[in-house]
Amino acid sequence: MRIIGGRLQRRQLPVNSRLPVRPTTDMAKEALFSILNNHFEFSEISVLDLFAGTGSISIEFASRGAIEVIAVDNNVKCHAHIKDISTKFEVDNLKVVKADAIHFLEICKQSFNIIFADPPFDFENTLKVAELVMNSNLLENEGWLIIEHPKEIKMNHIPGFFDKRNYGKVNFSFFKKSNI
Repeated sequence: MRIIGGRLQRRQLPVNSRLPVRPTTDMAKEALFSILNNHFEFSEISVLDLFAGTGSISIEFASRGAIEVIAVDNNVKCHAHIKDISTKFEVDNLKVVKADAIHFLEICKQSFNIIFADPPFDFENTLKVAELVMNSNLLENEGWLIIEHPKEIKMNHIPGFFDKRNYGKVNFSFFKKSNI
């Protein structure tokens, strides 16, 4: 795994094989950030990364200069791993929170420009994540929710859905918050 863009570009992310994760592939991550790069000025956004796992997505946003990145994961090893990486790479715009993602969404009072969620593929509440975000004030106006999920999960019925991209086994569904 590597960092694709920003001040940490080309740095290798340490891989901990004992983490209970399925990291987003470099190909899918590169495609995702190519899309985001066309719609957002990274130096002007705040990001929430749910089910942060290895921290790859969080570190990528931080490397590209996001104002603030909050990485949420309830696994102790993942939490420690992301904190270690952020210290090693001297990332000061990343905050790591050890919490259940659903509970975090239910109590969070902050709003974000981008919320990225990569729940485990066997997670039973993936649709609930989308519904909680889209029925709350967690996204800024014109903010995006991106959920990585298996192809079997259909999300096009959820309000705000506007696109789905497939990169091998990786599927991203995109939602936009619009206050008209």
